[in-house]
Amino acid sequence: MDIETIRRQWSKTYNTRGKPDWSHLFPYYHQNIIFQDSIQRVEGKKAFMALCKRLSDRCKELKMEIVDLSQTENRIFMQWEMTMMFKKFPSSTLYGCSKLTLNEESMIIEQRDYYDLWGDIFDNIPRFGRMYRKFMHRKFG
Repeated sequence: MDIETIRRQWSKTYNTRGKPDWSHLFPYYHQNIIFQDSIQRVEGKKAFMALCKRLSDRCKELKMEIVDLSQTENRIFMQWEMTMMFKKFPSSTLYGCSKLTLNEESMIIEQRDYYDLWGDIFDNIPRFGRMYRKFMHRKFG
């Protein structure tokens, strides 16, 4: 596993019309994968695959652009922009990055995604996004 494999395989996942298909990515994940993001943590490949299905089911369409990739030893960092088109709400673009940790067999054993879920979604709701950003600035700097 290297950054060129990531770029090639992950680009195939989202950039078609309609629902994403992760089936070609699952072989790169170890059976004991630990996935964590800002709202959930799952352990095991079966749970990770179910998480991917839930994401796909919630959205009418998903698109992802890989902005940057780098690798240091057994860690790959991927910066991305993911646009989620919901069934009943306006589309939202999330800006984030993923840290992939590889084991000795070069399989993904850990994935940690970092993004501001609520800020990126609220930015697309008229007036509410501005209020949320004001609140965050006032309370947290």
